[in-house]
Amino acid sequence: MIDIAASEAASTPPPPPDDTPLVAQQGPLRGWRPFGGVGGGVLFPQARLSGPTPWVIAIMVALTVVAAATGLALRHIANAAAVDVAGGVTVQIVEALPAQRQAQAQAALGALQPLAGVDSVRLVPQAEVDQLLNPWLGMASGDGDMLPVPALIDVRLKSAANSRNLADLREVLASVAPAARVDAQSNWLAPVFDAIDSLRWLALAMVGLLAVALSAAVVLAARSALGAHHETIEIVHNLGGTDAQIARIFQRAIGLDAMLGGAVGLAVGGMAVMLLGQRFGALGAGLVAGGALEAGDWLVIALVPLAAIALAMFTARQTVLMNLRKML
Repeated sequence: MIDIAASEAASTPPPPPDDTPLVAQQGPLRGWRPFGGVGGGVLFPQARLSGPTPWVIAIMVALTVVAAATGLALRHIANAAAVDVAGGVTVQIVEALPAQRQAQAQAALGALQPLAGVDSVRLVPQAEVDQLLNPWLGMASGDGDMLPVPALIDVRLKSAANSRNLADLREVLASVAPAARVDAQSNWLAPVFDAIDSLRWLALAMVGLLAVALSAAVVLAARSALGAHHETIEIVHNLGGTDAQIARIFQRAIGLDAMLGGAVGLAVGGMAVMLLGQRFGALGAGLVAGGALEAGDWLVIALVPLAAIALAMFTARQTVLMNLRKML
């Protein structure tokens, strides 16, 4: 006698693996997987690292890392410079005769030191002034007969320099040092601050443009893949697959490409940032000295590839869904 239960069990196909998508468990697509695997084909073949998408994403991420690091460094430079010169005032004793120039400088020192709003006063040594001027003049600037150089007094106020306290300083110095000129150091550096702000906005604009370029590259890749697998997508739809399931497959594929490209881009961009930081750090002076990146800045830079992955996956999903509505 034939065992009916055994016969039915033998004629019933084994259930598909749990990780096989629903659309790949039916009809001619039985055993096919979206990314390949043992015992199955590939529903939508991928060519990671051999196609252009991962490399395009890597380039975009690397450039974004450099642009973001530049913007953060410029912010530190601007903040450090603003703090350093906020209360800085320079007093120039513009007198041609050396003896009178020195006498007025000493009188100005004596008048400024007792003031309540003054934190510190320093007469800049003539040797230091010569060192500053020699690269520009190419001569012994300290020779009063050849080129009279004003005596410089560096004043640090307890608060930020403004028109009111500058007027008070001029009033105090008017009687003891008639040749004195009082200027806020922030006024001298105003063009520098404007240039730094412009560069910061430029870095931010670069980050935005690179994000748009990355999205455009993902859109082109998704549309190209949809066109290449148009017949397969039709079969999947006939087998009951939904647009969301198909979009999820493309989203995962783009996500893996973005993950690989983001890792490469972060490595390349990070090395470029560290190399540039070492070169500028070797200068050891001036505004550049305050532009070193901190731990929080590196955390922001590390988030760049994660943001690129999220943007690429979101763009791929929306592109696939929109095009599937038009195709089918």
